[in-house]
Amino acid sequence: LDMLKIRTPKSQRAKRAIEKRAPKLVENGRKILILQGTKTSSTLNAILTEIYHLKKENAVRYTRKNENIRPFESGGETSLEFFSLKTDCSLFVFGSHSKKRPNNLVIGRTYDHHIYDLVEVGVENFKSLESFTYDKKLAPHAGSKPFIAFIGEGFENVEELKHLKEMLLELLRGEVVENLYLAGVDHAYVCTAVSSNRVFFTHCALRLKKSGSIVPRTELVEVGPSMDLVVRRHRLPNDGLRKIAMKTAKDQVKKKEKNVSKDVVEGKVGKIYIPEQKVGATTLPNRAKGVKRERREAKVKNSGNDSASKKPKTNTD
Repeated sequence: LDMLKIRTPKSQRAKRAIEKRAPKLVENGRKILILQGTKTSSTLNAILTEIYHLKKENAVRYTRKNENIRPFESGGETSLEFFSLKTDCSLFVFGSHSKKRPNNLVIGRTYDHHIYDLVEVGVENFKSLESFTYDKKLAPHAGSKPFIAFIGEGFENVEELKHLKEMLLELLRGEVVENLYLAGVDHAYVCTAVSSNRVFFTHCALRLKKSGSIVPRTELVEVGPSMDLVVRRHRLPNDGLRKIAMKTAKDQVKKKEKNVSKDVVEGKVGKIYIPEQKVGATTLPNRAKGVKRERREAKVKNSGNDSASKKPKTNTD
């Protein structure tokens, strides 16, 4: 019951944290939850640790053993969904080891903190970062944007490999950006479809060399880790849930501006309409001083004219 309890924020800091997790028109990059089951091997622990180091800025690592997590079984997803809600992670990597499925990795996505889809792979021929020797100046920088290459027709034809491709893209690409600075791209993930259920995965650094032109010549230097991923099980989302998850917000229609048009040469062109100005009907301001002066001048003028027009009186005596 405590897991399902809705808690209202009691401070502004808690309120901002809840608003940060709320759905947005443009979502943030996915956070990755990395955790393990009851039994693990040294190889599997090294794999989970190196995945965490590759995605350290957007990853949460749990090192304790979790007994109740079984992603493909009904009822075994409750604890996993709780951890997803607690850490605000919409992508997870779960590692487990058993005699039937050794070095097992489950990569999954969540929608509204419920399991959306799953891919289970077995790891073979694992080589860690420490097993590769190279010039340390070529080591990829933390947080840089990678290239991701998928080689082989299986990623387009085989359903399991198509699903695995989606998962690896979500796991490795990070945040979606519009512009990219070429010098800042310093590493690449290469995935090669060896067969219908096996993928060779490796991590390479990019070495830029002179080519005699503006575009440099690029060489790949393997820096690790590398491994073979064998697809064991996968579960696609149902059509109803996929339709809801794929729903996007409609683009807001811009309000039409009246009497405004765009021209190729002049750019934005607008028309201004001025109403007819009725000057005769406008009220003039009160000019008391001017009116008094005009009246005095008119009075003086009229008095001069009146005195000139009067005839002088004559005595008849």
